[in-house]
Amino acid sequence: MSTHVTHWIGGKPHPGGAAERRGDIHNPATGEVSGTVALAGPDEVDAAVAAARAAFPAWRDASLAQRTAVLFRFRELVHRHSGELARIISAEHGKVVSDAAGEVARGLEVVEFACGIPHLLKGAFSENVSTRVDAYSIPQPLGVVAAITPFNFPAMVPMWMFPVAVACGNTVVLKPSEKDPSAAVRLAELWAEAGLPDGVFNVVHGDRAAVDALLVHPDVKAVSFVGSTPVARHVYATAAAHGKRVQALGGAKNHMLVLADADLDAAADAAVSAGYGSAGERCMAISAVVAVEAVADDLLERITERVRRLRVGPGDDDRSEMGPLVTREHRDRVAAYLEAGVREGATLAIDGRVHPVLGGGGDGFWLGPSLLDRVTPDMSCYTDEIFGPVLSMLRVPDLDAGLRLINANPYGNGTAVFTADGAAARRFQNEVEVGMVGINVPIPVPMAYYSFGGWKDSLFGDSHMHGVEGVRFYTRTKAVTARWRPGAAGRVDLGFPSGG
Repeated sequence: MSTHVTHWIGGKPHPGGAAERRGDIHNPATGEVSGTVALAGPDEVDAAVAAARAAFPAWRDASLAQRTAVLFRFRELVHRHSGELARIISAEHGKVVSDAAGEVARGLEVVEFACGIPHLLKGAFSENVSTRVDAYSIPQPLGVVAAITPFNFPAMVPMWMFPVAVACGNTVVLKPSEKDPSAAVRLAELWAEAGLPDGVFNVVHGDRAAVDALLVHPDVKAVSFVGSTPVARHVYATAAAHGKRVQALGGAKNHMLVLADADLDAAADAAVSAGYGSAGERCMAISAVVAVEAVADDLLERITERVRRLRVGPGDDDRSEMGPLVTREHRDRVAAYLEAGVREGATLAIDGRVHPVLGGGGDGFWLGPSLLDRVTPDMSCYTDEIFGPVLSMLRVPDLDAGLRLINANPYGNGTAVFTADGAAARRFQNEVEVGMVGINVPIPVPMAYYSFGGWKDSLFGDSHMHGVEGVRFYTRTKAVTARWRPGAAGRVDLGFPSGG
C-alpha cells in the first residue's frame, strides 16, 4: 500500500502545503513505487530551523542528568524496535534484513557512547593560576546543527551524528536521503517517545534545494555531511563560506592488499564479504583487490568459487545474502562499468548480470556480484567510485608497489592488508596514506569511542565523525578566568596582566 512520508518538525509530523513537491519511493526488489516523500524547499527548512532554534535555550540549559536520561530511554527504544527499523530500511534501500539489522546495531553503539556525555563534557580547572585567581574551560553547545546523510545507511549514518550533537546540548535538523526516508521519521518518533523536548530533533526530506537552504541558513551553526566527493566539496565550500563549522565526508576507493604469505581463504572470504555486502553500496566497501602477482590467480579462483554460491534476492527473503541496488538508474550506471572495463582492457572474470536471482527478480534493480581482473590504474572502473557490487583486481609485484598504488589514489578513506608478516603489516599501517586501516580486517570501521573519517579527497574539514572528535565538533570551548577578592576593592593597575 502506498504511503506518504512527510517532515517531522517541532515534535510532530509537518503537513506541508498545497504546492508541496513530492518524490517517489521505490521497492528496489520489485521496481514498484511503494510511496511518496515530501520534498522540502526553503519554507520547510526555515520552519525546521526555527523549531530547533526555539528549542535550543532550554535544551542547552538542561542538566547532564536530564540529557542522559533521555539518551538512555532512546537507546532502549531503538534496541526494542531494531527489527522494525531493519524491515523499514530493507523495504526502501533493498539490503537484506540481516544487513539492515547490523546497521542499526552499529548506530546504537554511538548512542551508547553518547550516554557517557557527563564524562565527555568535563572541562579543565586550574586553581591559583595567579594570586586568588582560578582558570577553567567550559565546553558548550553550538546551537542548531544540520545533518545531511546518504541513502546507503539511512539509520547508521544519521546515528553517527545526532546522538553526540543532542547529548552535547545542540538541536538538530536532519536531512536524510529522499530515496529511503522512512527510517529517519521512525527515529524521530522514538526520540519523542523517549521524552526529547519538541524541536530538539527535526527531519526535513528533500533534494538539493533543501540541502542548499541548510548550507546558507544564518541560524545553522554547523553542518555534518556524508556522501560523494563532488557533493562533499560543494557542502564544505558553501557552508564554510557562510561561516559554519563543517565536517564533510566524501567518496572512497578502498583497497585490500593481499601479500604472498596471506591466508588466501581468509582473504577471499574478506574480499567477497567486504566487496558485495549491501550490494557494494558502502563507503567502506572494498572495491579494489590489490594482489601480489604470485598469488593473484589462486585468490581469483577462490573468490569466484565463493561468488557462485552467493544467493541474491529480495531483502525480506531469509535465504538472500545480497539484495538489489537502490534505484534503476544507479543499477544501470554500475552495470555500465563492466562493459567499460572490458573495452579498456580488463578481463570480466565474474559477470553479475547473469547471476541468478531468487524468485526470478521481476523488474527489480538487480546486478549480481561482478569482478574485473587485470585492471590498471588508468581504467574508469578504478578511477571512479562505482558504489556497487563490482570488484576490480589489480596485480602488483610486491608490498612496495602495492603501497605506491594505494598512496597515489586521490581517495584515502579505508584500506586493509592481508598478511602473516607482522613487520610488513606494521610498515603498511605506518606508510599508507589512508585514514582507517585494517590488518587482516577488511572493513576497519572504528568503534564508536574512536572517530570515523578518511584522508585526502575522502574528507573536507578538520574533524571526523563520533568519538572524541565528534564531541569537539559539536561544542566550543569557553575559557574563564575568575578572581574573588576577600575584601574591598584594591587599587587600579594599568600594567600588563601577569602571574604573581
